[in-house]
Amino acid sequence: MTSGAPYLLIDAGNSRIKWALMQPDGLPIAAGALAHGGADQPDWPNLPAPGGAWISNVAGEGVAARIAALLDVHWPQLPRTTIRACARQCGVTNSYTTPHALGSDRWAGLIGAHAAFPGEDLLIATFGTATTLEALRADGSFVGGLIAPGWTLMMRSLGEHTAQLPTLDANAARGLLDAGSTPRAERRGPFFATDTPRSLSAGCTLAQAGLIERMWRDVQDEWQVPVRLVASGGAADEVTSALKVPHTRHDSLVLSGLALIAAEHATERDT
Repeated sequence: MTSGAPYLLIDAGNSRIKWALMQPDGLPIAAGALAHGGADQPDWPNLPAPGGAWISNVAGEGVAARIAALLDVHWPQLPRTTIRACARQCGVTNSYTTPHALGSDRWAGLIGAHAAFPGEDLLIATFGTATTLEALRADGSFVGGLIAPGWTLMMRSLGEHTAQLPTLDANAARGLLDAGSTPRAERRGPFFATDTPRSLSAGCTLAQAGLIERMWRDVQDEWQVPVRLVASGGAADEVTSALKVPHTRHDSLVLSGLALIAAEHATERDT
């Protein structure tokens, strides 16, 4: 890896590929996203050449091959590191029974969150294809987590496995929430919808919110300290709109974590 050159950071999730080019000091140069299965290309030709690529990929071998092909077109000799979770890295300790079995995106997100909110106990909620929760102590100890179907996956599953319920995609469900919801401050009681699509959309939203609120309260009761709830992911707008507990948005935890992993590697290499 070329010393002082920017890092190319790639977060390949189940729905899309996010990328960022970042200076070693953390200054962002450019960023973008690609949909899976599309023909769109990243805006790389006019960017400075990175010193290396740092990749988190939880989307499988086909996406890995696409990333490799894109890199070969633009920077064929670029060193590439596909990260895996490990026992300890960048100040975070992994309590998983088999540390490398933790998803690389969750691991990088933990590292990014620990650095973004130093000295704080955290519950990290990520709303993607799956909804994941991670409990992270202020000293960097990852206590454990939960995985549940994501908001969109919940709705699709109901449509595909019932005879009379519609199959809603995210865009349709967002429209129903916007059109059918009364602002929380004006509601006199719980939100109950009066047609099936809105019932499904709102029910799945509140199921997500209920999980998050329950675990946030449980972890605070267990730890007896304030816990910051950090929310991110593609469905964060919809779910956080239903939350009745305080939360903080951070939509680049994985990329931030990848940058820290790259920086730690560079430091270790130079010492």
